[in-house]
Amino acid sequence: MSTLSLREFAGHLTEIMSVIIKEFLKYQTGEFYKTRITLPQFFVMDMLNRRGESRMTDLARFINVTTAAMTGVVDRLVRDGYAMRTSDPNDRRIIKIRLTPKGDRTVKRIIERRRQMIMKIFGMISQAEREEYLKILTHIRDRLKE
Repeated sequence: MSTLSLREFAGHLTEIMSVIIKEFLKYQTGEFYKTRITLPQFFVMDMLNRRGESRMTDLARFINVTTAAMTGVVDRLVRDGYAMRTSDPNDRRIIKIRLTPKGDRTVKRIIERRRQMIMKIFGMISQAEREEYLKILTHIRDRLKE
């Protein structure tokens, strides 16, 4: 394989990632459709699943939206029974959001389906290729956090 300039590499990667992301989202959209949740709602549910509960401002910062926009996302999660609001016992002005049992089951089911899809996709390549891919992605993630 010839040496690619960074510009050529970016072009190839953009094309390849477009296909991968499209296929991944097509699969995920089916899961979201079944549960009637949107991608931003899933991001919030996933964060709550990992953290237990969060303040509205932390959720908004996490998905890079305004607190007002986050209120709309959370309102729909609460309306549909996936999340609930609770007051902070130390400061009743602070409202925390957490998953309901229905929300917990739903996010875990979606995560498991995603894991199965990833196993299916990455089962098509060798273990060495998977390890190299994971190493590169981990390196990129760590550099982005700097």
